[in-house]
Formats: sequence, C-alpha cells, structure tokens
Amino acid sequence: MSESQKVADRPSAEPPTANSVDRYFKISERGSTFGREIRGGFATFFTMAYILVLNPIILGSAKDKFGHSLDTGQLVTATALVACVMTVIMGVGGNLPLAIAAGLGLNAVVAFQLAPLMSWPDAMGLVVIEGVLICVLVLTGLREAIMNAIPQQLKQAIGVGIGLFIAFIGFVDAGFVSRIPDAAQTTVPVQLGAVGRLTGWPVLVFCLGVLLTIALVARKVKGAILISIVTMTVLAIIINSAADIKSWGLMTPKVPDKIVAAPDFGLIGHFSLFGAFGETSAITVILLIFTLILSDFFDAMGTIVGISAEAGLLDDDGQVPNIGRVLFIDGAAAVAGGIGSASSNTAYIESASGVGEGSRTGFSNLITGGLFGLALFLTPLLTIVPLQAAAPALIAVGFLMMTHVKHIDWDKYEIAIPAFLTIAAMPFTYSITDGIGAGFISYVVIKAVLGKAKEVNWLLWGVSALFLVYFAIDPVEQILGVK
Repeated sequence: MSESQKVADRPSAEPPTANSVDRYFKISERGSTFGREIRGGFATFFTMAYILVLNPIILGSAKDKFGHSLDTGQLVTATALVACVMTVIMGVGGNLPLAIAAGLGLNAVVAFQLAPLMSWPDAMGLVVIEGVLICVLVLTGLREAIMNAIPQQLKQAIGVGIGLFIAFIGFVDAGFVSRIPDAAQTTVPVQLGAVGRLTGWPVLVFCLGVLLTIALVARKVKGAILISIVTMTVLAIIINSAADIKSWGLMTPKVPDKIVAAPDFGLIGHFSLFGAFGETSAITVILLIFTLILSDFFDAMGTIVGISAEAGLLDDDGQVPNIGRVLFIDGAAAVAGGIGSASSNTAYIESASGVGEGSRTGFSNLITGGLFGLALFLTPLLTIVPLQAAAPALIAVGFLMMTHVKHIDWDKYEIAIPAFLTIAAMPFTYSITDGIGAGFISYVVIKAVLGKAKEVNWLLWGVSALFLVYFAIDPVEQILGVK
C-alpha cells in the first residue's frame, strides 16, 4: 500500500490543520469544510436577498394613521443592517446555518394592520414589545407551552392563510387586481387590472415575472426568486427607457446616477414603546401583539427544526442543538427589527439553500451577514426595482406557504372547519388577526358542542375569549362608554 493510500485511510474527524475557528464552529466535527460553509453562505444570501427589495416595498407602500409613509431608501438600509447584525449573532451564538431577516407575513401585519391604527414609531414599538415578550417566554419555558396548546393542523392553517394573504397583496400591488372605485354599484368588490382587463406595460412585466418565477421554482433552481426579480427589473428598465412610462408606482425602473451610496440610518431608533396604547384600545393593542407573537412563533420554530433536520444536526431525541440560545436570539431579532424600523426579524427557511450547498455551522452566517452588510452601500441599485418586478416573489412565497394545506385532515370537521375559516378569513378580511381569531373561536366552539371541551387547552380558551372581545370591541366600548 502506498503512503498516500495509508494517509487517505486515516480517521479525519479532527484534521491536524484544524484551527481555533474550525474548533469553535465545529466545522470539521460536523463533516463540513470552510469551502462548503463559504459556498453555503453565498447561496443563502442570494436566495433570500429579495427581502432587501420586498420588505421596503411592503412597508413603504403602506401609510400610518396620520398618512405618513416610510422612506424606501431608509428601509433598505434598515432591512440590510438588522439582517446583517442578527445573522452574524445567530451564527456566532447559535452556531446554526440559519440566516435572519425581516419576516414576510410579519411585515404585512405591521404594514396593513398596525400602521393604519397608529403612527409608524408606535407600530415599531409593538414589534419591540413582541420581541421582548418572546425572549421572556423563552427564558420562562412558556414558549413551548403556548405552542403546544394550539393544534398542529391549526398552526399549519395559519401559515396557509398568511400565504394567501401575501399572494393577494402581490396581485394588488402589481396592479393585476384592483379595487373597483365604486364597489357599491356592483356585486364585485375587486376586478382584473385597472378597468376590468389587463392594460399597460407594467402589468405585462408582472405577468412575465410570475411565469418566470414559477418556472424556476418548478425546476428547483437555487435563487429562483432573486433571478426573477433581477431579470424583470432589467426588462422593466429597458421598457421604461423606450416608452417613458409614468405608472410604475412606488419605484420607477431606471438606471441610477450612482450605484454606491452612503447608507441612510434615518429610521434607526425611531420607535415608541408604549405610544400605541394612546392611539387605540388596550385590547386591540394586546391582540395585535399576540398576532405578531403567534406568527413569529410558528414560522421560527418550524424553520429552526426543519433546517436543523435537513443539515443532520438534530440529536437522538430530535432536539436542536443550543435550542434555548437559538430561540432567544430569534426573539432578540424581533426586538432589533423594531428598533431598526425594519419590522420583526426571524429565521429564514431559505437557509435551506445554504444547507444544500454544504453549510452545517454558523460560520456560513458570517458570509451571509457580511453580504447583507455590503448591501448597505448599494441602496441606489436596490431601489430601482418596481413593484411589478418584485411582486411575483410574493406569489411564489404564497404558493410555498400554501403547500402546508396537505397536512390538514379535511375529513375531520372539528379541525377542518376552523382551518378553513382561518385560511379564508385572512385574505378576505385583509387581516391576519381576523383569520386567527376566526379559527380559534370556531375550534373551541366546535369542540364544546361535540362534548370535547376538555380536549382544549386552557390557554386556547383564554385566547379565544380575548378574540371574542376583539370582534365585539365596538359594542363593548359602547357599553363601557369608551369612545
């Protein structure tokens, strides 16, 4: 046997060249290499970089109670900064290949439910409170207790409903669907396009973007969403330069005067911790915070467990390594998102693309976080993406969330009916809170009439009671004499 063969046959669990970084992140111990971690970090960033466009679009397209909008450029900076910092912290503190950024669905709650009831600083203050409460729940062990109180299939229905809500937002933002100006004169509240049919180049860009995105997703191309956004943005720039179109909406696709610019940190620290309580009823504020916690809970827990399982990191009992620390960092990410006015931040399922490239440790997060940091200086480039080029991503994300509907037992009415009401109420009422409330209340009522009230956890009874008050808030306020 040659000397090279003898060397190849030696155990390689701890290579002689392992350094302190390798030992800290357990790169060799987990069967990975620096090369794989670096490739995985790049893959994760390019798969989830669309959030740098979508988060500013979702938050920037909404107005608060006083008619104020957030600056798109400042939102790009805030989104990139919080993602950069929290992704690195998750890598160093949690040692999982789990990137963090503003959560889709969570930002929709902030933009379309919180902001219309209060000022933007008040809304971001509620995000901070949500994150603090999640951290407290983690430290006290109550997070798992609350999660266990809600039936698994109802959790899946919440995700499906949010997916449909996100897709509906995408159709509306792109102009594919529009509100009928005087809906009282017709039985149809919305319509195709602006006049009952599709018109104009911007909508064509959206339609082509949807086709491209679903084709790439169907072929399981890594970075499918980002590829579609970039391609459609280039097409939109070409079309706009040739036709000088004025109806793009929030962002006009044109070549910027400069690509690199100093980041604008104007939104950082603009939050009011308790201002929301002065703008709307306390019960409404409490339920809004609960909605944020609920959405963050299930999205994060599923992502953390799923990514860890895919990376082969679960222990013999199916537990995630350093789970307490990981959950605490995820809660802290929500706090950071509120402080930065970037909406609640959470773990991203797109981290699976990095795992697919070989990531097994938090070292890959240093690469992903570093790329988010680099994006801080590319605001002019990122703000040329029109709604019509980015909205197809919302359709794709909606589809991916919709796939969880297969886990619901539709033959078992005691769970199927609440699941249906949860899913249907979210897009139809344009409210995630209303969908969750409809699902919870119907679930406990059906269990009670079937003589199975004891099967419902007391926490779920309490939450459902809060939702009853929430839905009846107007007569309750009249009875109490509250204006």
